[in-house]
Amino acid sequence: MNLVFLGPPGSGKGTQAKRLSERLKAFHLSTGDLLREGVKNGTPLGKKAQKYMEAGELVPDELIVGLIEEKMASGILDKGYILDGFPRTVPQAEALKAMLDRNKKKIEMAVLLDVPDEEVIKRLSIRAGIEGRADDADVNTVKNRLDVYKKQTQPILDFYEKERILKKVHGLGHIDEITERLYKAITGK
Repeated sequence: MNLVFLGPPGSGKGTQAKRLSERLKAFHLSTGDLLREGVKNGTPLGKKAQKYMEAGELVPDELIVGLIEEKMASGILDKGYILDGFPRTVPQAEALKAMLDRNKKKIEMAVLLDVPDEEVIKRLSIRAGIEGRADDADVNTVKNRLDVYKKQTQPILDFYEKERILKKVHGLGHIDEITERLYKAITGK
């Protein structure tokens, strides 16, 4: 099964994607990890991405989609994957869909981990203390990130709703409860 995980920063997407990738025997495909791997392995696309990353710029969508396509060509995604951290905008979702169409593949489900802003702020504050992440420590910065997320993400939710593959999952509760809720939403079991 090929899945996209959506949700605000601090919603638990990465944690849940890791947990469910093991359970579903699907590859956890984090775009951040993918970029770092491409750079480390010195692939042609990785070298291009490195120039943007070193300049502190956003890596263009077509490069990220190209890296995903490279990974797909390797065969490692053949048993399914959970895409975490991409797409974040409608143009990214459209680019991903076009690439998948070219490869006769598709996203079966886009899963939104739905978490209220107050909980996100609380979780990121805790994460800032544990991991020392400065971007999570300042409440105003977090609120700004949430505003940006909402502006970018609502259209992508509409995109996947039109594709009839969006599934919203309540993201509050104990980590194991959330995992079970997601598993049930994804598998129907």
